[in-house]
Amino acid sequence: MSGAFRRSIAVADLDHLARTGEARGLLSDVLSFSNQNPADVAKLLNQSVTLPITLVSRLLNTRIGEAILKRVAQIVHPLKASQVGVPALRSAVVMALAEGKGSVTALSFLRAYPSREIEVSIPALLSLINKTESISDLVRFFSESPLDGLKGSSQPEAGAAKPEP
Repeated sequence: MSGAFRRSIAVADLDHLARTGEARGLLSDVLSFSNQNPADVAKLLNQSVTLPITLVSRLLNTRIGEAILKRVAQIVHPLKASQVGVPALRSAVVMALAEGKGSVTALSFLRAYPSREIEVSIPALLSLINKTESISDLVRFFSESPLDGLKGSSQPEAGAAKPEP
């Protein structure tokens, strides 16, 4: 993790948390400091996503895939080698999917990452989270707003005059 300070958390500690639900070492301190429940984080680490390997590999090699990888590589990249973040991410995703026979978890992604040390930029991650939350709030606002009547309804309101043919 990087930001105002730099600390390392071993994948073995994340693996231990995922298996037991108990955090140890620095990971325990980080979760405590950030008011995160270790059981919730363990659940997140074990959550699996199933994706077709060939399709994902092809997508990651398109302009759209490249743009997504560049954005993510601003947050997660090999320590002291941010310039190789895109190929490292592409490799980790495809390798994790291959090893998981089409399924990937956060831990399988970390194990498949081609660098022993990964930098996670906390300021960039927090910025992404804030943007995601604000986009989510914006979508929620418009989907729950009184503008629903403007979306177009196939049914005329009760008592409304019907147009003459």
